[in-house]
Amino acid sequence: MTDGTFTAIGVPVGLRDGVEVRDEWIPMPDGVRLHTRIWAPAAAGRDARVPVLLEYLPYRLDDWTAPRDSERHPWFAARGYASVRVDIRGTGSSDGFFDDEYSEQELRDGEAVIAWLAAQEWSTGAVGMFGISWGGFNALQLAARAPAALKAIVTVCSTDDRYDNDVHYVGGAVLGIDMAAWGATMFAFNSRPPRPEVVGGSWVEQWRQRLASNRPMTPVWLAHQERDDYWRHGSAAEEYGSISAAVLAVGGWADPYRDAVLRLVEHVGAPVKGIVGPWSHQYPDRGLAPGPSIGFLQESLRWWDRWLRGVDTGVEREPALRAWINDPEPPATYYAARTGRWVGATSWPSPDTDPRVLPLDRFRGGADGLVVVASPQETGVDAGRFFPFGNATDLPPDQRAEDGRSVCFDLPVEDSFDLLGNVLVDLSVVSDQARATVTVRLCDVAPDGSSTLVTRGVLNAARRDGMDRSDPLVPGTPATLPVRLVSTGHRFVAGHRLRLAVSTSYWPWVWPHGTTATVVLDPAASTVTLPVWTRSDDDGVGFEAPQRSTPLAIARVAPSEPLPQRTVTHDVETGEWALDVDPGYGGGRVYPDGLVFREDARETYRIRTDDPTSASARSRWSIGLEQASWAARLETTSSVTASADAFHVVNTVRAWARDGDRDAPEELVAEHTFRDDVPRTSA
Repeated sequence: MTDGTFTAIGVPVGLRDGVEVRDEWIPMPDGVRLHTRIWAPAAAGRDARVPVLLEYLPYRLDDWTAPRDSERHPWFAARGYASVRVDIRGTGSSDGFFDDEYSEQELRDGEAVIAWLAAQEWSTGAVGMFGISWGGFNALQLAARAPAALKAIVTVCSTDDRYDNDVHYVGGAVLGIDMAAWGATMFAFNSRPPRPEVVGGSWVEQWRQRLASNRPMTPVWLAHQERDDYWRHGSAAEEYGSISAAVLAVGGWADPYRDAVLRLVEHVGAPVKGIVGPWSHQYPDRGLAPGPSIGFLQESLRWWDRWLRGVDTGVEREPALRAWINDPEPPATYYAARTGRWVGATSWPSPDTDPRVLPLDRFRGGADGLVVVASPQETGVDAGRFFPFGNATDLPPDQRAEDGRSVCFDLPVEDSFDLLGNVLVDLSVVSDQARATVTVRLCDVAPDGSSTLVTRGVLNAARRDGMDRSDPLVPGTPATLPVRLVSTGHRFVAGHRLRLAVSTSYWPWVWPHGTTATVVLDPAASTVTLPVWTRSDDDGVGFEAPQRSTPLAIARVAPSEPLPQRTVTHDVETGEWALDVDPGYGGGRVYPDGLVFREDARETYRIRTDDPTSASARSRWSIGLEQASWAARLETTSSVTASADAFHVVNTVRAWARDGDRDAPEELVAEHTFRDDVPRTSA
């Protein structure tokens, strides 16, 4: 095993003059070492100290995130920062074993990493953190622990609420599409081996030990069906007052975590600004759909220069929230770029947002009477991907079929207006079952009848009085269900219709309860609150064009089984619906150092129209890494099914290694099966 500083593998040649890159080990208090890559000005040292930027992830700096890393870390280094990428314990080529996402061990290690970076002779002692998704999460979580050296963070597509705004639960209901799929993805990702070039000749044995310790996380997440201490840990919403680092929070209207930006701007007492654009779950400078992209690295640099160097860059004079308002466009699963405009809010909540409260029966033109909502189980197959990544089939298609499975309330738009914020819907209902979930979609219906999904919200009725408790409905007794739709920025134009569609099913986003509920809705006793943005000017909000370093030159490898990205099929005889998806995380590629990386994955969701217990989610992964002197491959399968009383989870992994040239034999490293039954309590 290598000690000290060693040569970085898989990095681009031709770095900008004056930038150096090296790999190091950062020691943890218990002796575990974390694999680290540092891009820094060549002059950084005892006589030229620089501030430090940290990105801290479990996704393998040697290969998987290397293309993305190469776009931003060298860019910051060329502008006078040491930009550092660290693999979390037990991932990539770091020592130790991974235990859970955002675990206490991960955060303690993160504090140790920050302290180590601040103490280096080439460091000024001022540290910033940035990251998207996982890296944005732990940047925010570590800011809440307030290590002295952490002065500022840039958190992108992340959340302050691990329970109700992550990949596990939505509105207190099991998020079927990602509770299963993301658990399967991380089970496969955490089964990948360390790189022999980094850890040395014992890599197969280290991999065997890693596989023996790796456990699927889905059963753990399913075991916590209310917002308990497990979810409070790492949720920055529990400790806004502890955050002293300056926070720049960034999100996108096509990303599920966008509400966190608004909450952080509202609640964090430290210097805080928010930006929400039209983007998917991506850094907003990468040119991925939907655009337009912005000069995000320049915007980040302004943040770092202000809070790590003390330079007046004007960031404090920016609006509290800069938000993009989408124009209405025909429904599509892919937009290269959205049309719209930027606006600026001086505070959030903003005095320029007018909450207009309307009775729901006004949406029906004053029609009287109760409405029965009893949706078929396949309602939701046109929901689109929970995490859009900019792929061709990620966004929701035309919602007319979904609207037909729901109860719809239409409001003609007589005068154009903008929405900015969260739509709130209070539904007065009577259910025939103790368990029920409602989904409310807000759609923009054009004169030709096409229906574009604007936003949506979900509520497990047992959470109507709080996400930390379970209060079953009393069948036959009226109840009010407060459904908070995910925030949006959208313009409705005269001649269109604003549609609210209510359903009792939303598969596979929402895992159905074990029994089917019929809900009777009283529109006259239900209300809708629209956050109408009242200003037409934009305060001159704008951004520079994107800049990035020259990315790593990789060649794409065709998948072993070319299949459509997304298909929906219906077996008319059995009533079964199947959604088959390629998650599209990047696929196969060849790196400049000769590494051939192969990645094939498929997710399948099934349900019968009349049987909630027929729901199933299955994922399979095949991953291979190959060099001339070694190779590793693994296959995983993951499935979740449920009866009325329990979830049933099965995960398998098989892994093989070749330690030697291409004539060397391949050996089976590990083969494990995990079977878990988790009682259903309230989800």
